[in-house]
Amino acid sequence: MLLHIVARGKIGRSPEGALVDRYLKRIAWPTKLTELPETGGKLPPAADHMVTILLDEKGEQLGSLAFAKRLEQWRDNGKREARFLIGGADGFGDAERAGADLLFAFGKATWPHLLARAMLAEQLFRATAILANHPYHREG
Repeated sequence: MLLHIVARGKIGRSPEGALVDRYLKRIAWPTKLTELPETGGKLPPAADHMVTILLDEKGEQLGSLAFAKRLEQWRDNGKREARFLIGGADGFGDAERAGADLLFAFGKATWPHLLARAMLAEQLFRATAILANHPYHREG
C-alpha cells in the first residue's frame, strides 16, 4: 500500500524537512510526498481503492499500536493508497472533513503544519515497523 502525504506549503531545506526525509527513507512500504501551494492548487487525482486521512485537531487520537492496526486493516482489505492530507494555516472545512475516511489528531494541541508533517512521517515509520515486528517500537 502506498503511503501518500499531500501537504500544503513547501518544506524546503529545513530541520522539519530533514526529519521528513529521514523517516520516509526508512519506511519499507512505498511512499510519496506531494506539496501543494498554501492556497489553491489541485489535489492529485483520487486513486482506486484509496483511503483518505485528514490530519485535524478535531480528529481521533490514536496510539501508535492502534494506528498501525488501522493501516494493517486498510492494507489487508485491499486499499492501495492511504492518502494523508495536511492542511494549511486554516485547516479543513466541514465538507472536507465529511469526505474523509478518518480524521486523525496528534492530541488536542494545534501543531504547525511543517512539524505535523515530520510527526506524521515518524508515525508512519513507527506503524510499519510495528507491523514488521521491528524493535523500533517498544511497549513500556
